[in-house]
Amino acid sequence: MTNENTPPWAEDFQALRVAETPDRMHVALDRPEVRNAIDEVMVDDLHTVCGHLEREPKILVLSGTEVKGKGIFASGADIAQLRERRREDALRGVNSQLFDRIAKLPMPVIAALDGYALGGGAELAWAADFRIGTPRVKVGQPETGLGIIAAAGALWRLKELAGEALAKDILMAGRILSAQEALDARLITEIHEPEQLLAAADALADRIAAQDPLAVRISKRVFAMPREAHPHVDELAQAVLFESQAKFDRMQAFLDRKKESKK
Repeated sequence: MTNENTPPWAEDFQALRVAETPDRMHVALDRPEVRNAIDEVMVDDLHTVCGHLEREPKILVLSGTEVKGKGIFASGADIAQLRERRREDALRGVNSQLFDRIAKLPMPVIAALDGYALGGGAELAWAADFRIGTPRVKVGQPETGLGIIAAAGALWRLKELAGEALAKDILMAGRILSAQEALDARLITEIHEPEQLLAAADALADRIAAQDPLAVRISKRVFAMPREAHPHVDELAQAVLFESQAKFDRMQAFLDRKKESKK
């Protein structure tokens, strides 16, 4: 499915719908017949998206689709494909390599969740910088019930995001969180009605876009650094920004507005 904002390189995608504007890219997972199960076609399409965003940094908004009138982000990996994977497939890190690439994109990633975000779908959401949802959200990691582990990031990202106790409940006891539970745990930061979800994602993207893009990019990169890199990496990053023209322009504009307000 394409529209006037679909870039030419995404027109033939089979598992995603892509729309692009000057400062952001909307990517909707679109395999409704299998509840947006993440298969290798979707993985390949998302790698293509990452390649473009690495070359031309923009905010990324990830969302799902509707199935019989109900929203769904992603129900997990394609179990039919997963059933046939063996040791060498695990070592290739099909999903883990992709989600790590998404997490490291230069500009922030917003996951707009509706309905189920389970297994690999949840791990894709954990890789985002921001997560917002609807009251219909159900999020969790059911992998151990299938005889495997959540090997695409949840085993370490969830501990950082939710704390050890809740992470273990999700990862080892199969707990599925409702939207309110996810909000209380700060795994999502906003809840909106389904028809307002993408508008809310755009409103958040607008707030990000109003900042200096270079400062946002550097903030994201420095934020991800290990504790032992600080404060040295902060000082080096600030040294770069102190010489940027945007810093001078934005600070001068602030001073001009302050001067005008005193008249």
